[in-house]
Amino acid sequence: MNFPLPFGKMRFHVLTLFPDAFRIITQYSIIGRAVENGLVSVQAADIRQYTTDRHGTADDYQFGGGPGMVMKPEPVFAAVGAALDDVPGDDRERTPVVLTSPQGRLLDQKLVDELAAAPGMVIICGHYAGVDERIRTGLITHEISIGDYVLTGGELAAMVIIDAVSRFVPGVVGSEENVQEDSITSGLLQHPLYTRPAEFLGMETPDVLRSGNHAEIDRWRRHKSLERTLQFRPDLLETAPLTNSDRAYLASLGWDGGQNA
Repeated sequence: MNFPLPFGKMRFHVLTLFPDAFRIITQYSIIGRAVENGLVSVQAADIRQYTTDRHGTADDYQFGGGPGMVMKPEPVFAAVGAALDDVPGDDRERTPVVLTSPQGRLLDQKLVDELAAAPGMVIICGHYAGVDERIRTGLITHEISIGDYVLTGGELAAMVIIDAVSRFVPGVVGSEENVQEDSITSGLLQHPLYTRPAEFLGMETPDVLRSGNHAEIDRWRRHKSLERTLQFRPDLLETAPLTNSDRAYLASLGWDGGQNA
């Protein structure tokens, strides 16, 4: 699904059984500051508010038997409908509905870029043994996993998605250059970083970084980024935007161009 570039505030509507959990991301650090400055909106709604019985029942036993409870479709459909009703104008059709699930597409930078191009999103936090299949087939546009492991709930996964996507909202991170040159975003792992003091416990900052020669500094950083990627994530080199100079340097380190990957 293709989305146009965002305009204005990025809106996250989170549907969860534990809305208070999202205070940690909306009140602190960079995302908290983005919320305070009106760059990002994070609204966490309690799915139980959309149940119809006096007990607020959001889950039930599985048809056919089996361990674990299943999230009921009625309150989730109602909660998503209410969230989308809050999305203005044409943005509603361009707002993805995300389900956090270990069965979903693995979150990577390509997917983050795709989501960041939307005006916002609705995120359903999975729980218990899972969700009623009709939620998958009738509601969601994206099913996303943050890794090949199982969490006790989808709240942490939702926070990871919010954090990763929010960084691409203009003004959230101080420097656009920082965002584009970060590890993975650039296609490579980041080069080593140093700050003052220049010497600490016998460990010194490389002289080139204090030389004032920006061309040499850029070359050193690029080489170190290539070295680190080759050492720790050689798979990234298969798709990284490499120049002929990059390839020659990697070949000098023993890289075979991924032919033996």
